[in-house]
Amino acid sequence: MPRIALMQGNEAVAEGALAAGVRFYAGYPITPSSEVAEVMARRMPQVQGVFIQMEDEIASIMAIVGASLAGKKVLTATSGPGFSLMQEGLGYACMIEAPIVILDSMRYGPSTGMPTKVSQMDLMQSRWGTHGDHWLIVYSPSSVQESYDLTIRAVNMAEKYRTPVVILSDETISHLREPITIADVSPTVDRRLPAERAGYLPYKTDATLVPAIANVGTGFRTSFTGLVHSDTGFQTANGHVAEALITRLRDKLLSKLDDIIELEADRVEDADITFISFGITARGVAEAVDVLRTRGKKAGSLRLVTLFPFSDDRIRKAAGNAPTIVVPELNSGQLVLLIKRVFGDSRRIVPLNKVNGDLISPADILNFVAEEKL
Repeated sequence: MPRIALMQGNEAVAEGALAAGVRFYAGYPITPSSEVAEVMARRMPQVQGVFIQMEDEIASIMAIVGASLAGKKVLTATSGPGFSLMQEGLGYACMIEAPIVILDSMRYGPSTGMPTKVSQMDLMQSRWGTHGDHWLIVYSPSSVQESYDLTIRAVNMAEKYRTPVVILSDETISHLREPITIADVSPTVDRRLPAERAGYLPYKTDATLVPAIANVGTGFRTSFTGLVHSDTGFQTANGHVAEALITRLRDKLLSKLDDIIELEADRVEDADITFISFGITARGVAEAVDVLRTRGKKAGSLRLVTLFPFSDDRIRKAAGNAPTIVVPELNSGQLVLLIKRVFGDSRRIVPLNKVNGDLISPADILNFVAEEKL
């Protein structure tokens, strides 16, 4: 039978990871994600897993990459400054197709900023932080329940598509406590492994575009390099091979958007004003939409559960036909740039930004609508 548990967001991430089969955690404490490491330090020995506190975030991401290549489902957790240090390792994981999951609990920045204050300032870093053309999946929870559920989904998607997955949370969701429902058994996905050693090539693919790469230490010949590589896994400077590799890394995700992307639309069908938001900000939007409806204002909302890949077509269709779109976010304007690209001049796109370390409350949204005469 499912059970109800009172959990903090960070605790829910840790427990969701365990439910999904994560058995290796390497990390370095950093506010506001440190509780994930605390829970993992206690729980990993109970499930015959491994917990290691590393010397820094660079070592942390490389440790989980190594454990992933050896066949373990893995997780690390950090915040903005640590996430910045992980970017080279993240790019390496993209290139060698290592299934890893990273929780980034956003705090106010840049630099050390205000470690205990909330922001949504890492949105662009989550997608474009590392160099080169690369693709990965980014999910954004807006509740403790979703912190649990999306962590399970993140682990499954990492294994299914052999890709890094980022859970982009924030200080408030990480430290919020709410009752959540935990199922007896969670859906799990295991990576596809090669069946035979004869003729095995570690990066040879089929119609799925996802290679079956043998786990290190299982008797298969493997090669992992951040350099451009052929199906053999060994480096090459051949331009045709390079183009084919980068194209496949893109297409293995972009060809599966129906499976990867989650959007949550609420009353957009007849809306005159639609709010597009993600994470903690979406909670204030939900209450504001309720109030606006009681006042006779046709408001709706579109919440981006999947932030990346970012599908212009799906956003356009899911947002309805409201002539005005408001984009509230806890930064100086990152999501709004993407939304403006989606709609061009066909809609009025209005940013609502807050950068003082406080949340965007329902009252803030209602006052903004009144002041802007929306």
